[in-house]
Amino acid sequence: MKKFICPFLLIFSIAACNNNENKDNKDSVEKADSTNEVKEEQKPAVIQTDEATTEFLVKAADGGLTEVEGANLASQKATNAGVKRFAEMMHHDHGNANGEVKSLAAARNVTIPTTPSEKNEESIAQLSKKSGKDFDKDYMDWMVDDHKNDIKLFEKAAGDTKDESVKTFINNTLPTLRAHLESAKAIRKTLKG
Repeated sequence: MKKFICPFLLIFSIAACNNNENKDNKDSVEKADSTNEVKEEQKPAVIQTDEATTEFLVKAADGGLTEVEGANLASQKATNAGVKRFAEMMHHDHGNANGEVKSLAAARNVTIPTTPSEKNEESIAQLSKKSGKDFDKDYMDWMVDDHKNDIKLFEKAAGDTKDESVKTFINNTLPTLRAHLESAKAIRKTLKG
């Protein structure tokens, strides 16, 4: 009888351990499930956006990336001190604006470019072939034209977008763009003299 009870107890003990392991695993899975539910609840909701806002964010990102890349080129190639200072301002101001555009786009699940568009890359490539005073003049001509276009883009988007956060960004950025345009015009004027 003892021989029969010992194997029976051994099997019973193993079964009991397996049940405890299954219970522990079940508890772990339930805890993980509840943790995932909390994590999903903590994720910020994606902000719904309209077509005009999406288009603006994409274009603003492209323009900002282009201006920063152009500023990097100008900081290397410009010979005029005013042009170099302007390039530093472009790098700083448009770099900050790019960060804001990136945040706005991410909150709205809008995919924005991470490099300038092919057209803008071509403009930068053409400019990179210049040097000396020709570079300075062409860079400032480009900055005048580019900021005129930026201002038009931002003003149109201010009227088209229904997104208050994007509208606030636009209204906060427009004075900076206008100041950039005036500065670019003034520097360009000194280069023609």
